Amino acid sequence: MKLNLRLALTTLTLPAVVAQGCGSNPEIVRPLPSTEGAGGQAQGGSNQGGDAIFSTGSTMPGCSGLACQQVVCPDGTTTTLTGTVYEPAGTLPLYNVLVYVPNEALAPLDDSGATCEQCNFVSGDPLVSALTDTHGHFVLEDVPVGSAIPLVIQIGKWRRELVVSTVEACVENSLTDVESTSLPSKQSEGHLPRIALTTGHADPLECLLRKIGIEAEEFTPPSGTGRVNLYAGVGGSAKYAPALNDGAAFDPAPAFWSSLDSLRKYDILLLACEGAQYVQQKPPQAREAMQQYADLGGRIFMSHWHNVWLEKGPLPWPHTADWSFQSDPQEPYFGLVDGSFPKGLALSEWLVNVGASATPGSLPITAPQHTVDGVQESFVRPWITGSGVDPGSVKYFTFNTPGGANDDELCGRIVFSDIHVSSMDTVGADFPDGCTTTGLSPQEKALVFMLFDLSSCIQPDEDTPVVPK
Repeated sequence: MKLNLRLALTTLTLPAVVAQGCGSNPEIVRPLPSTEGAGGQAQGGSNQGGDAIFSTGSTMPGCSGLACQQVVCPDGTTTTLTGTVYEPAGTLPLYNVLVYVPNEALAPLDDSGATCEQCNFVSGDPLVSALTDTHGHFVLEDVPVGSAIPLVIQIGKWRRELVVSTVEACVENSLTDVESTSLPSKQSEGHLPRIALTTGHADPLECLLRKIGIEAEEFTPPSGTGRVNLYAGVGGSAKYAPALNDGAAFDPAPAFWSSLDSLRKYDILLLACEGAQYVQQKPPQAREAMQQYADLGGRIFMSHWHNVWLEKGPLPWPHTADWSFQSDPQEPYFGLVDGSFPKGLALSEWLVNVGASATPGSLPITAPQHTVDGVQESFVRPWITGSGVDPGSVKYFTFNTPGGANDDELCGRIVFSDIHVSSMDTVGADFPDGCTTTGLSPQEKALVFMLFDLSSCIQPDEDTPVVPK
């Protein structure tokens, strides 16, 4: 039996919950606590950092909270909750997203900026949990039954808190409301990481954030309350359109990235290609600040000519790759996705699932670049390499920071991409007026995968993702 559910998205009344299978009693009736007691609003969607509603206070021996609403099913069946998690726009399913039923109130996420976040701590004492697969699908087993069951969807500092209206015992309960199982597009729906993006005239990366569903209201100057702040790089967008933030000019990127104090306020930093290295705008103190930010737990996406931070940065960054500046390869061009490690195999499968690749392991690329012949250090993981007339070149690689540190000392993450967004959006136009396309190209979909992988908790790339505890 399969039961389709929609999530409760309005303020809940607080009915009694019938809990079955706790101790020797087949049925126990317990009231839900008040919203004051739980520390947050009882509603689907987000309570903007407040705590979700939990059943507590059971006097039955051997269980507490929602554990008292788990049941033993007959004939080997179980109570399951299934669904699919999407990016904020609700169009692309996402891999490796944590979904769980908490048994305690959630702690607020650290909002101070870059933090060392390994996969060893999750708030709320998860009762049952799972990771999404390459279809974005999750299956939670042995889910508590009853009404108003809390559910958390999280990857890194993206977090959405939901309340499932009803979970029926010993059947598959399927969540079908795409909007509700998508990551938040704005703060009223949940928690978003703090993101800084520097623009550039060769890659309108800022438009990708709009296409994945982040609402325009979340793009503000640093003095505003939005979760995304834009900084002006060479030749890129330099101000907002008049209808957004009164047409305010972006702060200049060179001043921003020269200060560790400025960088560390953000969870994620996205650097759009400027068309050249422009070394003079990235002096040694800025390169040192960039590495310090990553080592503290910052996440950095470097597009094409932002290889300068690695090539000319402090050790060990210059040794991460064999840098080579060759003419752009001819098209048509296909990158080869390395499926020899778990996440690489997942990327290959995911690209097929979302229609970006017709053949597993092959990604069509428009306007390919060539600045990396190969990687040097053992801690650097290539994801996509060249093919045909461009064999062996590396189009995507990652490493965790500090580079070469022991696994238990890793805090941050670097993604380097030799692949542009390559859309028809207008580079340099006032934001978001220049963002005119809506669909995602195959390489944009690959960038989306890497963006959310960049957001996730830190673990070695060679390992199969584990459910954070």
